[in-house]
Amino acid sequence: MELKEKLISSFLAFENRVDIDSPVHDVRSEAIKIFETQGFPSKKDEAWKYTSLKSVLKHDYSVFPKSENSIEYHDVKKYFIHDIDSYKIVFIDGRYSSHLSQTTHDGLDVCLMSAALNKPKYQLIIKNYFNKIAPKDSLTSLNTAFSQEGAYIQIPKNKVVDKPIQIIHLSTGNESALMQQPRNLIVVNENSHVQIIERHQSLTENPVLTNSVTEIFANKRAIVDYYKVQNDNEHASLIDNTFINQKQESHCSVHTFSFGGKLTRNNLNFYQNGERIDSTLKGVTIIGNKQHVDHNTMVHHIEPNCESHQDYKGIFDDGSTGVFNGKVLVNKEAQKTNAFQANNNILVSDKASINTKPQLEIFADDVKCSHGCTIGQLDESALFYMRSRGIPEKEAKALLMYAFSNNVLSSVKIPELKQRINRIIATKLGVNIGFDL
Repeated sequence: MELKEKLISSFLAFENRVDIDSPVHDVRSEAIKIFETQGFPSKKDEAWKYTSLKSVLKHDYSVFPKSENSIEYHDVKKYFIHDIDSYKIVFIDGRYSSHLSQTTHDGLDVCLMSAALNKPKYQLIIKNYFNKIAPKDSLTSLNTAFSQEGAYIQIPKNKVVDKPIQIIHLSTGNESALMQQPRNLIVVNENSHVQIIERHQSLTENPVLTNSVTEIFANKRAIVDYYKVQNDNEHASLIDNTFINQKQESHCSVHTFSFGGKLTRNNLNFYQNGERIDSTLKGVTIIGNKQHVDHNTMVHHIEPNCESHQDYKGIFDDGSTGVFNGKVLVNKEAQKTNAFQANNNILVSDKASINTKPQLEIFADDVKCSHGCTIGQLDESALFYMRSRGIPEKEAKALLMYAFSNNVLSSVKIPELKQRINRIIATKLGVNIGFDL
């Protein structure tokens, strides 16, 4: 049975597990119909022109894990940013792990999507925010149809969250092949500030496919710092769909660090619904072997006097493939927009490739918008200079590549996370950079 047919038939079994009288169920039923009509995207779709899902979809994925696997903290400690105190929401094979998590309802909600979907006290939030900015495309609709578990975070007005929140998904290999569909909803109210770190990690060589959807609502003057650490093994694939709705004077930044996984696709969309909004999208990709990372971004400038900054760096080795498809859309009303977009890439190997397509669609006339991309090798003259000063070739190359990606790191606001990313980069480049990491 093809995966599409399997998922459609699994939806009938899913209906028996959930409350079909819930208002959310109508949303789910509509979503599965959209997926049934559209199916999985292919290279015929313009947005997926450079990324094929064929190799990922061929496995016979289990849609519902059969049993629960317990994992001890010391076995997975290294996947947490453990040097900081934080709230934690941990899932094992798609199921909530209470003994690894630290949730709260004390002055803010850091808890489970399943609780938010099913408990009456959250009904109004779900009605106002759930599935309101996620587009009606095939993969997002597939996630909506099976939406049950994930992270639910709600920050009330005038609240600076005292410590970061970590959302961690672990896969144990209990199934021969597993498909997960986490759904996150994050609502940050007026004048509030939150930092969130998200990670998907497979602990097995069994194939794992994660189709994740996150909706983030940043209300007036809210500040949201979101960090994605993607350093999975080469049998795990991730399709990450993140949609952010911003209100006036809010600041949102998303940093995406893609270092591992078989196939990673990041769909990141910002919608600026207000004035004096700032949106930041930054990413570092360092991959090798036959890995594939695709960044598909969009910032929609709807109202005047707003800014957006996109800066993506890529280092590609061996037979790896990178894709950057970035779009800035400026409405006619969005005068005084300042939009910046850059995608810079280094191809370390002759076999590596990058497809980059920065796009501007501007309907306003009083704007400052720039975009550009570069693809090249390391600077030979800089390399020669460093070697003439006694730095070995391998270390010189590593330092140049580190410097190349470092300006993205400079805007990471959690020092411990910055240290962790530094260490991962040093490991990926195969060198001891010599800093105190």
